Amino acid sequence: MKAIKNPFLNGHEYDCFGCAPHNPIGLALEFFEDGDEVYSEWKPKEHFEGFKGVLHGGIQAALHDEIASWVVFVKLGTAGYTQGLSLTYLAPVMVAKGPITLRSRLRSMDGNKANILTTLFDGEGKACSESLAVYFTVPIHIAKRMFDYPGKEAFLGTD
Repeated sequence: MKAIKNPFLNGHEYDCFGCAPHNPIGLALEFFEDGDEVYSEWKPKEHFEGFKGVLHGGIQAALHDEIASWVVFVKLGTAGYTQGLSLTYLAPVMVAKGPITLRSRLRSMDGNKANILTTLFDGEGKACSESLAVYFTVPIHIAKRMFDYPGKEAFLGTD
């Protein structure tokens, strides 16, 4: 497993809810490359709960959406935007069970649309939600202009 660098860290007005480590109310996700997958481990805080002790479903959706975007950045070498997110909740995510893990990978491409599968596991390794994210991807020159996409190499670095 190899750490993925966050090249947006020093960007102008960068305050992403999903991955900015300095956003005090955000998720502060970090990502790793694991073969064909992008992987993340995250420890939820109590303010992300819906019912007492249960991770809010909307936060789960944000987790799925965020890691899917990193599949686009790292595996497809471009950027884009979420066109759709279909989420299936399989079981409650009890935050007391420890860090949550997410695994995401490209299922298929349909023209410019990337179909990305993501699974969220609780701290005991049980699959608690699954999603299919559809991302509309753009050519690299548009990704650089519209989304300040720094290029795939900026995420992978040299170490």
